[in-house]
Amino acid sequence: MLTLPNSRVPDPMTAPPLRWGVLGTGWIAERFFDAAHRLTSQRLAAVGSRTQGRADEFAHRFEAPRAYGSYEQLVSDPEIDAVYVATPHSEHLANAKLALEAGKPVLVEKAFTQTAAEARELIGAAEAAGLPVMEAMWTRFLPQMDVIRQLLADGALGELETVSADHGQWFADDPASRLFDPALAGGAMLDLGVYPVSFMHFALGAPGRSLSMGTRAFTGVDRQVSAVFDGFDAHPCATALITTTCKAKTPTRAYIAGTEATVEIPTFFYGPQQLTLRTVDGEVTRSEEPTVVEHEGLSFEAAHFATMVAEGRLESELMPWSETMAVMETMTSLLANLES
Repeated sequence: MLTLPNSRVPDPMTAPPLRWGVLGTGWIAERFFDAAHRLTSQRLAAVGSRTQGRADEFAHRFEAPRAYGSYEQLVSDPEIDAVYVATPHSEHLANAKLALEAGKPVLVEKAFTQTAAEARELIGAAEAAGLPVMEAMWTRFLPQMDVIRQLLADGALGELETVSADHGQWFADDPASRLFDPALAGGAMLDLGVYPVSFMHFALGAPGRSLSMGTRAFTGVDRQVSAVFDGFDAHPCATALITTTCKAKTPTRAYIAGTEATVEIPTFFYGPQQLTLRTVDGEVTRSEEPTVVEHEGLSFEAAHFATMVAEGRLESELMPWSETMAVMETMTSLLANLES
């Protein structure tokens, strides 16, 4: 009988404590530090915002000792060990480079940048500075993904045949929303589609060919994108299918199917979930229930980056620069196809 291996992900509480500074005070920054404060030894030391009032309010909620009304002041703080960039995609390159120039390791919220060219520039800046930079694709650091990583490494699924992942959420048509604002790199792909694209890369590597189509929202940003891929070097028989939309709540599931077995991740596949393994003979095995729920899973990402920084490593073995670059190249290509 085919069995599921145990996760090897360390307890997030065992990671070395870092004093963090955060650029941006939005929804994801709130959840990151809620998870980090409750489930790890990481602590928010300083907040940077474009307005002093927002910085003060965020600092009060998360008991940060310092709040700054500019990003320049935040990155200059000598008492922070790392910077978390949680601003809109359009600002990631400039904000992360600002932190690097101040000598700070940087965790950059996904999508890493607006385009592959920007990603290349940011990675080059980190390499030149000799400082750690990591894309905050939190799914990669969850225990369930380590289980799948082991299945793939052992060839337990057989020859990989197909991979599928989707991410669709419904958002009201609000022209003031970041998701629909072209100036803030809005649209479904960078905000939601990054999850299925990254999952495909995790399972199969970079594709050699893609066919895609999609539609635009009322502001001109991408509303829906669907794509099929093939030409994976290590998996010549495999195809992949991804879909994303910002105007419908889709099942948001994922699976990797091989000639021997299929591993499935239920809704919402990008967060902590229980895996189901189905063999071609009909045997079904399920992994243990996750120990955390929903955005508590951000604790694993925070702990991994803290360990990486403490050990003096420039890039993550779970989310290396080459992988971040490949994901950005795929998304940039898909969005370019939408233009034509």
